[in-house]
Amino acid sequence: MKIVTICGAGIGASGILKVNAERVLQRLGLSATVVAADLASVGQVAADAQVILTSAEFVDAIGVTRADVVVIENYFDADELSTKLEAAIG
Repeated sequence: MKIVTICGAGIGASGILKVNAERVLQRLGLSATVVAADLASVGQVAADAQVILTSAEFVDAIGVTRADVVVIENYFDADELSTKLEAAIG
């Protein structure tokens, strides 16, 4: 399974979301490759992804994708990440 975290530059917010998503996946006993990317490269990086994690402001810019696009409100809220990842993966 591949999960891509997206933000504008692919460094700050997506990096934070990547690390926190990996922690939640480990806690849930799930295995996935988590990749942080910028909005400009989402088409290429997420072409084979099952899940894209991002904030509401980037959803429209992601465009057409086969991945489930999951909006995360608080990148530091492990409970929110856990609930939404389980729903997307489940």
